[in-house]
Amino acid sequence: MKKILITRKLMKSSEKYASSIFDVKLNKEDKLLTKDEIISQSNECDGILSSLTEKLDNDTILKLSDKVKIISNFAVGFGNIDLDAAKKRNIIVTNTPDVLTDATAEIAMLVLLGAARRVKEGAEWAKRKNWGWSANFLIGKQLAGSRLGILGMGRIGRAVADRARSFGMRIHYYNRSRLDKNLEKDAIYHKSFESLLSVSDFFSINCPATKETRHIINNKTIKHFPDGAIISNSARGDMIDDDAMVEALKNGKIFSLGLDVYNGEPNIHPEYLTLPNVFVLPHLGSATTKTRTAMGDLAINNIEEFFKTGKCKNRIN
Repeated sequence: MKKILITRKLMKSSEKYASSIFDVKLNKEDKLLTKDEIISQSNECDGILSSLTEKLDNDTILKLSDKVKIISNFAVGFGNIDLDAAKKRNIIVTNTPDVLTDATAEIAMLVLLGAARRVKEGAEWAKRKNWGWSANFLIGKQLAGSRLGILGMGRIGRAVADRARSFGMRIHYYNRSRLDKNLEKDAIYHKSFESLLSVSDFFSINCPATKETRHIINNKTIKHFPDGAIISNSARGDMIDDDAMVEALKNGKIFSLGLDVYNGEPNIHPEYLTLPNVFVLPHLGSATTKTRTAMGDLAINNIEEFFKTGKCKNRIN
């Protein structure tokens, strides 16, 4: 029986499922393992089921036991793993695509709505119990009839578009390549990123994190937005230059911001926590019972498929 290290707690049913297939080392306290702990605890293991919270960098991967043949990441993203280092060690890396689409798209709409309708301020006023109605009290922006720009029209981006259409939004997008007509539906494709920004009353970031997308929202690109645009990010935190964004939120160029992801999680830029026009969540994109169970089971299935066949359809390196 193959032995695997599961670096963080999974849903109970997934841990039970893993234990029925493998000899499993569980992290019962769900503590964040250090690099040295990952190396030592995986010493006799054939595989590692990791989470985004573990940074499996070049140094860590080079020190892993020769027994380790697979790292199955409990996420769609894999920015926490040095793929080149894994490839040099002949360790395959897998992820959990498809199963997060609906839950993440729901959170994308939630942070968009939260930012547009000033939910952070509204919740604070409700707690005070001394608020009173007036015609101009906490006026936000309406989704219906507005233009939504989507950066990245993969599975999640298209799911966001479908939900936004139900709110009466007009969809625009920028992607590495134009979608087929059946996937594009009524969305308008832009050949340049700047062109998309110029029509984005609302803007949703839904693309993968790459070297090219790091700080893609910065002082230069923010200037292309219509005045008073609303931005949401449910993809990866490093898409946004935080200092540039804070400045735009303060001077009114950006009306509000909705975030579920951050640079250097769990640390959040301190001004995001104090500015009234920033709506934040603690990375809840996939946090439903159905989705987290499906992610765990798929991560386990990736390992099982690899050891049975020597291949895995969800391999990413």
